[in-house]
Amino acid sequence: MPTRHDGSPQGVRHQARAPGMSGSTSFPAPDPEHQESITRSHQRCEALGLRRLERPDLAPVSRPELALARERNHRLLQHAAPVMEQLLEQILATRSIVVLSDAHGTVLHSVGPSDFLERAAQVALAPGADWSEQHKGTNAVGTALITEAPSVVHGGEHYLQANGFLTCSAAPIFDPRGELLGVLDVSGDCSSYHPHTLGLVKMSVRMIENRWLREDHRKVLRLHFHARAEYIDTLMEGILAIDRDGRVLGANRSALEQLGVSGAALRMNTLVGLFGIPVDALVDHFRSPVAAPLCLCGSNGQQVYVRARFNWTGWARLQGDTPANDGPVDVVSQVPAIAAAPGSAMPAAAHPTGPADETREPAAALEALHSGDAQMASVVGKIRRVLDRGIPVLILGETGTGKELLARAIHQDSSRARRPFIAVNCASLPEALIEAELFGYEEGAFTGARRKGAPGKIVQAHGGTLFLDEIGDMPLALQARLLRVLQERQVTPLGSTRSVEVDVAVISATHCRLQEMIQRQAFREDLYYRLNGLAVRLPALRERTDLMRLVEKILRSESKGRVPQLDAEVTRLVLRYRWPGNIRQLCNVLRTAAVMAAGEALITRAHLPDDFLDDAQRGAVEAPWAPQAPTEEECGAAGTLEELELQAIRRGIEEAGGNISVASRRLGISRNTIYRKLRWRQTETS
Repeated sequence: MPTRHDGSPQGVRHQARAPGMSGSTSFPAPDPEHQESITRSHQRCEALGLRRLERPDLAPVSRPELALARERNHRLLQHAAPVMEQLLEQILATRSIVVLSDAHGTVLHSVGPSDFLERAAQVALAPGADWSEQHKGTNAVGTALITEAPSVVHGGEHYLQANGFLTCSAAPIFDPRGELLGVLDVSGDCSSYHPHTLGLVKMSVRMIENRWLREDHRKVLRLHFHARAEYIDTLMEGILAIDRDGRVLGANRSALEQLGVSGAALRMNTLVGLFGIPVDALVDHFRSPVAAPLCLCGSNGQQVYVRARFNWTGWARLQGDTPANDGPVDVVSQVPAIAAAPGSAMPAAAHPTGPADETREPAAALEALHSGDAQMASVVGKIRRVLDRGIPVLILGETGTGKELLARAIHQDSSRARRPFIAVNCASLPEALIEAELFGYEEGAFTGARRKGAPGKIVQAHGGTLFLDEIGDMPLALQARLLRVLQERQVTPLGSTRSVEVDVAVISATHCRLQEMIQRQAFREDLYYRLNGLAVRLPALRERTDLMRLVEKILRSESKGRVPQLDAEVTRLVLRYRWPGNIRQLCNVLRTAAVMAAGEALITRAHLPDDFLDDAQRGAVEAPWAPQAPTEEECGAAGTLEELELQAIRRGIEEAGGNISVASRRLGISRNTIYRKLRWRQTETS
């Protein structure tokens, strides 16, 4: 990419206005930090092989992929949608749209004026579009995902010139544990730029994050605080969620900023360590009338005013107490802060690991995973025997069989349940970023690194569980580093010489046949045996005997009132269908049907998605699209499972007339998987 003598990308630095802009709406000269961010983004785009004049890829993901993305981000959509409508009312005069993306850059939802929505559709701002940097170059959504910081990209600052008519302001959204959920963005014509737009976006993001935190922690102690008492109950307040032992469960963005710590560091702290006051002191004054905010001194020396909010019924139940009244209560104590004695130890209950607590609740999460199927009962039985024994678990199974659901249940029923559960999808992370994502990095470790660095997923999981999904897709070079971390229980961030001690329980999952990958030298044998303490295989949905019980459970969870039943025709379709997308696909179909049949007693074929009906009817008279589990004779005749899978993919493409999107939908796998499988085969045979 051409650069000026000062090192900035040509056409970006000192840009006063984009083509067609009036002088009254000119974009101010960017500050050095903003310019550095744009320059680094352009460098990343150039390294990815993008060309500024090339036509961007406007094809959205398939309908099933979009439905799956929305399902994964159901809570994010639920919290963000009303906030997006409020934000739109504030910017309506600017002829802009409000866009919500997930953590991978896929647009989940957008609202705005119909005339600009039509123009925005021409640059793929509609739901299903991918606005990650690797697909759309420098843009506010993609850059905010990389930097995990608010971003403005105006006019010609976009790497692809086709997007130069846009001005975009975006801010990342985080959950109370600091996990990136997605990005909220306002995009409009560059002539409508207004410097206050980013401020409105950031305020809206705070509203979403605060709603999420309050819902997650309705039954625990919440501290609302600020250096100025009048700012409590505004968007500027800090919020901390505290458990009964005084440990921090979650925090909003303002809390992190006021206390001057990272989310990971905050979650390793306690109420006493932060403010010098134990939980008991607040609970003792819980029955007191509402008083003025309590003035406390934070660990950073800053004085703040605090209000405490409890759900008395839930809190008393945790304490084994009898509530004097119901409902949320404001508790404001006027007792002096009690400082922790130097060198005092944490209560035993606060330690992240240790022997299983005999008083802990029974393994309810694992118990809920099976509903009569003998194979699932066997899987759950095996898991229970090794729970809290320090044995790593390897979960095998097809896509959509519930591998992450099982991993979360293992964590929930273990002694680590109150510590972090960190999931890493090794297939979805770009190879250039997965090392930094896993191991963390120091400031300046690579181009685009966050200021002050980042701790990495392994350190974030300290004391809890690290779930490595699709471990078979981890690059071979990183497998050696992961093995060393698991052996030494130490992590060395990129760009650092200092190792960090970590204590994690490791659960991994894959749909690949790792032993065959070992023979092809695509997976390390020593890592395989390190991860494979106990290997369990989740059955495909077509192999389970509890299909109709699963249908009943899903419909019950999706129905707020009367639970609808399947009529005879739909029941036959459900039982005869092979469900290539497994439980994930079943949930999507039934969720749609339940919404369509709201208030009706029976779900009929009129309530089912058209693509499912097409596939179900074709499957009734033709060979199934999804490859069946091969018998020993089939393996001997046709070769490996990968070859059988490739045969099924090629057959699906032929039947779809070469249309990859249609074949993807019928096979129940993504287009990217099809391309990857075919490329792998070409490489093997070349």
